Amino acid sequence: MEFIQQNIWTVLLAALSGFMLVMPSFRGRLSGVKQVGPQEAVVLINRQDALILDVREQSEFVDGHIAKAKHIPVGALGKRLGELEKHKDKAIVAVCRSGNRSGMACGILRKAGFQNLHNLAGGMMAWEQAGLPKEK
Repeated sequence: MEFIQQNIWTVLLAALSGFMLVMPSFRGRLSGVKQVGPQEAVVLINRQDALILDVREQSEFVDGHIAKAKHIPVGALGKRLGELEKHKDKAIVAVCRSGNRSGMACGILRKAGFQNLHNLAGGMMAWEQAGLPKEK
């Protein structure tokens, strides 16, 4: 107890940094969106015929994307939800460069009533690091 009193700022900083490390995994669970790695995404594609939704900008998409990905930039997603209506009961894996914009896209989709949502953790960077193919 004496150590904590003498080093209160160090203890608080350690607790805060620990909290910040685990918060992203809780945020995904609380929102109902599953965070998946590249290998899990491949399983979803192969076993559940998951739709890959690439939410990057056009220039990023043409530079290389996952095969058969549907491209709707996150900024246009709200206006183009009708294009995804037929996939409402299907698994959807949202993809961006690093996983941030795709997380936002999952939030938009969740509010629109989509249920089976997955965010590719690490995005296309993780996909490429796993040595998985992309097409142009």
